[in-house]
Amino acid sequence: MHIDTLTGPEQRVLGCLIEKRFTTPDQYPLTLNALRLACNQSTNRDPVVNYDEDTVRDAAQRLARYGLARLASGHTSRATKYRHLAEEALSVSREQLAVLAVLLLRGPQTPGELKVRTERIVQWPSLAEVELVLAALIERGFAQRLDRRPGQKEERFAQLLGGPTGETLGEPLQPSAPQTPSAPPPPTEQVGTAGDPLITRLNALEARVEQLAALIGELTGESL
Repeated sequence: MHIDTLTGPEQRVLGCLIEKRFTTPDQYPLTLNALRLACNQSTNRDPVVNYDEDTVRDAAQRLARYGLARLASGHTSRATKYRHLAEEALSVSREQLAVLAVLLLRGPQTPGELKVRTERIVQWPSLAEVELVLAALIERGFAQRLDRRPGQKEERFAQLLGGPTGETLGEPLQPSAPQTPSAPPPPTEQVGTAGDPLITRLNALEARVEQLAALIGELTGESL
């Protein structure tokens, strides 16, 4: 199989099968309904999803074709059950498997976060042991180191079972400020031209006023 072809649902299903094998062994292998509930948990998952039964079944069946899972229905149970085969298929240790599972379920994390979140599966002597496991996964092509985010002291690591994360660092793009429509320009005062009928009438009226003023001045002997 091409390890970088796992889809999001396939990665989530594989991570859940690995996790539940160690954390709830009495309920393992998982029925389809239990696997769906595990995928859709609101805790210890990032992102939180809401897969339906068909999505989970299809992902589990594809993992079986890849050799990463198989049907495991018991003789006393009619329900279809699934178990993972990641240890054999990927040739990884319990410690490496635990780290991969948490990366599959919760996305990129720091070594400190991985140490805390895998302690239900592995008892780590020190943080250095987690870093050694991460180095081995990177060498195998199952994980990658991400640059530090601004203000972060620890580097983060991501699994590569679904291909590179495509994550780029830097300042997030800020949404553009909405463009405020510009106010329409104030109406300009319309000035008439010499050919305007109104202007012609005003000119004629002024001339008439001047004539009347001259006539009154002659009659009264006063100059207005």
